[in-house]
Amino acid sequence: MDLLAGIGYACAGLLAVLAAALLGMAYRLGLLYQLWHKVDPRSPRHGGELVAEVLKAHGVRFLFALAGGHISPILVACEKVGIRVVDTRHEATAVFAADAVSRLSGRIGVAAVTAGPGVTNAVTAIKNAQMAESPLLLIGGAAASLQKGRGALQDIDQLSLFKTLCKACVSVRAVRDIVPTLRKAIATAQSGTPGPVFVELPIDVLYPFHMVEKEIGGTKNARGLQGKVVQWYLQNYIRNLFAGAWEHRDVSPLPVQVPLATEDEVQRCAELVSRATKPLVLVGSQAMLPPTPAEELRAALETLGIPCYLGGAARGLLPPGSPLLLRQNRRDALRDADLVLLAGAVCDFRLSYGRLFSRRAVIVAVNRDRAQLLRNSDVFWKPRLAVQGDAASFVVRLARSLRGYTCPGDWVEGLREADRKKEQANREKAATPTPQHLNPLDLLHRLDALLPPESLLVADGGDFVGTAAYIVRPRRPLAWLDPGAFGTLGVGGGFALGAKLCRPDAEVWVLYGDGSLGYSLMEFDTFVRHKTPVIALVGNDACWSQISREQVALLGSNVACGLEYLDYHAVAEALGGKGFVVGRQDRERLDAVLRAAQDACRQGHPVLINALIGKTDFRDGSISV
Repeated sequence: MDLLAGIGYACAGLLAVLAAALLGMAYRLGLLYQLWHKVDPRSPRHGGELVAEVLKAHGVRFLFALAGGHISPILVACEKVGIRVVDTRHEATAVFAADAVSRLSGRIGVAAVTAGPGVTNAVTAIKNAQMAESPLLLIGGAAASLQKGRGALQDIDQLSLFKTLCKACVSVRAVRDIVPTLRKAIATAQSGTPGPVFVELPIDVLYPFHMVEKEIGGTKNARGLQGKVVQWYLQNYIRNLFAGAWEHRDVSPLPVQVPLATEDEVQRCAELVSRATKPLVLVGSQAMLPPTPAEELRAALETLGIPCYLGGAARGLLPPGSPLLLRQNRRDALRDADLVLLAGAVCDFRLSYGRLFSRRAVIVAVNRDRAQLLRNSDVFWKPRLAVQGDAASFVVRLARSLRGYTCPGDWVEGLREADRKKEQANREKAATPTPQHLNPLDLLHRLDALLPPESLLVADGGDFVGTAAYIVRPRRPLAWLDPGAFGTLGVGGGFALGAKLCRPDAEVWVLYGDGSLGYSLMEFDTFVRHKTPVIALVGNDACWSQISREQVALLGSNVACGLEYLDYHAVAEALGGKGFVVGRQDRERLDAVLRAAQDACRQGHPVLINALIGKTDFRDGSISV
């Protein structure tokens, strides 16, 4: 009896295991899901429509792309719901444009690229967005999930490319997963320390049922047991792809999580500031992130009355004539300051890894990202107070805590006087003729004098753009776009495209070096086709000057650094834009040429000014490595 009972228990156990295995297999094959969710083989709808619905619900106005069959349903669907599809001549440009939209609009920027080389072409731009902390969504086409690893067109392991570059990398496996995956991805991109996310949409979740069935559904007249099993598997796979595809789902945005400082941290900083006699504020790009409006942050800085250096996207936060705004002598000011507030600024190469601070100075650092917050700390510097939280809201709350506080006037005036002296020295250098062609400082001073209040500057280059950072003054918040810490060349075309679409009434100038121009000169075709008139000012010195300066001095060779004084303006003309060229002989009419470029832009033409410039010693000793 005991033996029979044991056998019975064993059989029952085996049956339970078998049943569990069968249920697990049924679940993985989607059979259980299909019992309760409808599949409509006759529906003409496709996954691209769901993508468009989500983007529309999230306030996306522009989708940047370079066409490819893997993503065609997305492009067509977005056009139908009123999202403007802007196609570029390189995938990197599409991502750079999405980056610019993200920075300027406070909404998620979106780019869509086709599978394989379309995705790989976007890698550099995505890394740039990661290091610049720009929230954006990259949608990548892909081979059908069932065909991956089988030699499908443009099939590669795309998720592995982005694992270290994005906050999240996801591949969608069924049409019903498109909406929740995109909603979560967009919230992830904008929460915490913002950054890019990558969502892979295989071709079989984007096209209609009948097309997917035709391509991967197998033969209708399978023979033999193996053939029939394969046929059943393929048909079940397709039905599972579309099961519940068109059921109603919430497409509205998910909450965005923003880390905030505690009241105790704000109060401790207020006490440190109140005891300082030489305080200084360094505002970085991160301080321009939502949700704090730029105008509110500016008002807080003006209430504090502490002198400020603005970096990256924060340039223009204070107006050019603000008594608090400092642009020169930062190294000297940091050496003398007894308190430095790093509001989103990072102690990387831009601050000499923290070596610029006085050993006696009290350092307060505020940053959403802990790694950036403590970058190089306990090596060259040590924060008295390190706050992991949003920098802009911290400054606003600090200003409220310090009502009635007055920054020592002699400290502010001393810094202002040093700033004025350096500005005057720069003007004297601008008046000195170069051995040949135009003095770049003079050219940039002329430009600065002509910029209207509603202007926006895009920086894409090395030496010429580095010089411009000291001369040209952004007129308003979020009116300066540069690549950020990655120092990427080639952002110009995409940044300008996104900027002009976001601010159609702004006069958008791209400050190019002649080296960086080569990356996106072809985008003049994009500007023309999409009626986005911008002005490109090219500092053409026929050289990769930022590299050449040190390479020649240290290694004695100019190899790979030499270019030619090419007719870049003629290329812009050939692509449908307007071109101007100016050299030393045009110095007296330089202002007139700049105004003519502005007039042509107002008439709807993208413009390129090919400015032949000479060499100066203005940036000797600048960083190139």
